[in-house]
Amino acid sequence: MSLHATHPQIIKRLKRAVGHLRSIVAMLEEGRGCLDIAQQLQAVESAINSAKKTLVHDHIDHCLDHAVRQGGSDSQAAIDEFKAITKYL
Repeated sequence: MSLHATHPQIIKRLKRAVGHLRSIVAMLEEGRGCLDIAQQLQAVESAINSAKKTLVHDHIDHCLDHAVRQGGSDSQAAIDEFKAITKYL
């Protein structure tokens, strides 16, 4: 597996989400208010969505673009993969 230029950014976002999740568990155990917990859940959701979009866009920009430019039988596979990955946007 190759490391893409955006992977460090994605890792940073996901680590931030892990921190938020730990905070949410602690908040629930402490009996904190639902508003505070909902805000933290929103932060986790946002961090994960951002990481996912960055990953998908990076894949489209680099992996699929490269396969299509090479042409041949890999082009159809790249198009099929593009169709499959867009459901995660």
